[in-house]
Amino acid sequence: MLLDIAKLPTVENSAIHLHPADNIAVARVPISAGAALRIDGIGITAREAIPAGHKIALRPISAGEMVLRYGQAIGRAKTPIEPGSHVHTHNLSFEELQLAYEFPAVEIPVPRRQDQPTFLGYVREDGRVGTRNYIAVVAASNCAAHTASLIAESYGEEPLPPGVDGVVALPHGDGCGHAFGPDVDQLRRTLSGVLHHPNVSAAVILGLGCEVNQIDHYMGARGQGPGAGERLAGLTLQASGGTRGALEAARRQIARYIERAAAERRVPAPASKIVLGLNCGGSDSFSGITANPALGHCSDLLAELGGTPVLAETTEIFGAEHLLVRRARNRQVAEKLLSMIAAYKRYLLRFEGSFDDNPSPGNKAGGLTNILEKSLGAVAKGGTSPLIDVYDYAEPVTASGFVFMNTPGYDPVSLTGLAAGGANLIAFTTGRGSAIGFPTVPVLKIASNSGTYARMRDNMDVNAGAIADGEKTVPQVGREIFDLLLDVASGRRTAAERLGHQEFVPWRIGPVM
Repeated sequence: MLLDIAKLPTVENSAIHLHPADNIAVARVPISAGAALRIDGIGITAREAIPAGHKIALRPISAGEMVLRYGQAIGRAKTPIEPGSHVHTHNLSFEELQLAYEFPAVEIPVPRRQDQPTFLGYVREDGRVGTRNYIAVVAASNCAAHTASLIAESYGEEPLPPGVDGVVALPHGDGCGHAFGPDVDQLRRTLSGVLHHPNVSAAVILGLGCEVNQIDHYMGARGQGPGAGERLAGLTLQASGGTRGALEAARRQIARYIERAAAERRVPAPASKIVLGLNCGGSDSFSGITANPALGHCSDLLAELGGTPVLAETTEIFGAEHLLVRRARNRQVAEKLLSMIAAYKRYLLRFEGSFDDNPSPGNKAGGLTNILEKSLGAVAKGGTSPLIDVYDYAEPVTASGFVFMNTPGYDPVSLTGLAAGGANLIAFTTGRGSAIGFPTVPVLKIASNSGTYARMRDNMDVNAGAIADGEKTVPQVGREIFDLLLDVASGRRTAAERLGHQEFVPWRIGPVM
């Protein structure tokens, strides 16, 4: 809906009341102590200064009473809170809620539209469609990371043929000192996902030669199909004569790959071929009001067409998972989601951690008090479509429709999992401001407020702050994001791409040996 506000603050529009049941409102602009406000016809006076994005009490809240935002509990008042008071970490406590889950009793039907907008992409042999056409140099371990970067950098001043987006490195700090088992399995799943990504025309897997993560694992899997050598080559420094020898050998192989990639052409493809990773980082209180709901509208548009929006960040659905359970296609999918959360909780307990460790200092400065409040805003990125399936980190995403992937909330690790799962586009919302990208996947940045959009203009693609300014509605910005994503899928470069952001960080879950 169009928020009934204008840019200039008035008694009537300085705070946003999100749900009739809420006993707080969110300051749209900084509110000075003593300011008179009228919120949904209720007159209150600010008892203290309230920063933009922070919460102001609308009525008396007793100690121990639940504070509500979005019509949902976000914690209990530590002390009595008077109307007009600032509500934040000093007087609002976190507790793990006992949520009531409404499991689907029957299979939820998935609506589908027949009309299909299109984009121009690269159709691959397996039917997936790339939005970019890269040659990737992937390090099997940290021991090969520097050389992988040198190989990609050697093409920095070298002109490439039209249609070849670049030669990019995916270095990282893992691949050796791992215990065999889930940790190595997850790394291999991640690297396989980026090697065989639809945005990658061909790739080189580069190892040192003696590491835990041997390149034979990748070559064996690829070598079983016809024409295997046409898309993937494997090299080690130890067998190639060291750093310089590996660089020269890789360049000889990449020369053939570039020739092949240059012959590939973009062709019309239906929007149903888009796998859209959904992520948020540097969130603020406006994220759950503007950018995330707008991206949620975009997600619904895509899911209705048979595309695949992929919500991630398990740490940022905690406390809001009941909303996703209610939307699950069937009970099996709902139980799978809850099992991911339970497993993540066990993972945190091994390190004496808590889901509430997630909100960063920047999140709190932006008005988010705890993980419950953050999660309720974060899940809005997933829109309202039925939850079709749930995937573990970096698992290949094969379903059509809205799905979830188990990833950490740490942005570079989450983006890496989404990309490895096959996301050919990523939409990233931010309130405080974030500068991140991915080597082979376009990352579209959506600012939650106009201040961040103006301050970090070079990093941002969409200003969802126009919603809080009263200039646009959530559906209008959601449609703007959707249309822009089609353009990006067809080759338009995002701000992160123009700036050269190429963050790649696999999730290491085990000990260092």
